[in-house]
Amino acid sequence: MANRTSHKAAQFNESVIRQMSQMARKYQAINLAQGFPDFPCPEELKVAACEAIHDDINQYAVTWGDAQFRQAIAEKEGPYLGIAINPETEVTVTCGATEAMAAVMLATINPGDEVIVFEPYYENYGPDAIIAGAVPRYVTLHPPEWRIDEAELAAAFNEKTRAIIINTPHNPTGKVFSRAELEMIARYCQKWNVLAFTDEIYEHILYDGHQHVGMASLPGMKDLTVTINGLSKTYSVTGWRVGIVIAPEDITNAVRKMHDFLTVGAAAPLQRAGITAMQLPQSYYLDLAQKYNEKRLIMMNILDEAGIKFFRSQGAYYVFSDISDFGYKTDVEFTHFLMKDIGVAVVPGSSFFSRPELGRKFVRFCFAKRPETLQAAQIRLQKLKDTVRLGR
Repeated sequence: MANRTSHKAAQFNESVIRQMSQMARKYQAINLAQGFPDFPCPEELKVAACEAIHDDINQYAVTWGDAQFRQAIAEKEGPYLGIAINPETEVTVTCGATEAMAAVMLATINPGDEVIVFEPYYENYGPDAIIAGAVPRYVTLHPPEWRIDEAELAAAFNEKTRAIIINTPHNPTGKVFSRAELEMIARYCQKWNVLAFTDEIYEHILYDGHQHVGMASLPGMKDLTVTINGLSKTYSVTGWRVGIVIAPEDITNAVRKMHDFLTVGAAAPLQRAGITAMQLPQSYYLDLAQKYNEKRLIMMNILDEAGIKFFRSQGAYYVFSDISDFGYKTDVEFTHFLMKDIGVAVVPGSSFFSRPELGRKFVRFCFAKRPETLQAAQIRLQKLKDTVRLGR
């Protein structure tokens, strides 16, 4: 039978992260792979969502987002990012940040354009670029600080470069891009008239005094920056699929068209409930960072006890780890052993790199979990140390 699928579909596989969650269910492993909290969202959001449904906010919202929600986004994000945001012309609500990035790329990229991607990277960026017809150009973040080599960055820019993707705080490494690093990137964006697509979904989850700097706030960058965000991580509602795009008016118009024909619109009652999220007090975000820091410290202690080397996260809710001491040929082999024999699911590092061999000594642990989940993982990972000591 003739091949009935597209060339684009043949260029990437389904999400490795989601595959690991499926395998975790199969083997009854503790899921420290997929980045979702296993604890409840704020009670206020549940109440607001139920009220919206009971108030019959159950039909289509305006395609590009409920007007009241867009206003609330502008009022919350504007001061935090340090920019003025027009909710009528610069904000689009999407079905999660995942759709947001896809819609942005489809709205701004022509086939053959190049998009710079820092690696390791969140696994969606590569397929998004392929779907949009772009050519990814990868720039390495160098451990242990996940440092940018300016010479490598400069070499990636050329007349074909259309955009650069920046994820801060960064998934999977937990790196928070400094103001100096963003200013360096901004210089090249302005020199080559390149757009910056910034995935800032973890903007409030920060540790050790690190601060979030919005690329759009830097001099000369507001008109070159498309900021992508959503409710999922900050408010523990990954299943709501409510994303946000903040962009200059001309790009917003194009994004809205793409979004319209991709998904029509995000869930109306959940958008209305999002107003409550946007209006939570500053104390909510301070408490959020404190609670995640406690989980981070527990996770790092667990890894120390298990003999797993790791990189200290500056933000987000992951710990990227080095498993080279365990003697496995690949990260995939190690994660399957960890899943089946130890009972803990993690993400193989190769899924975050353009060439799998670059990630074969890394895995990612997610610590957005209840204390009892982390405690159970700690008990199981102790078996890892015992297994290795006994020579497997």
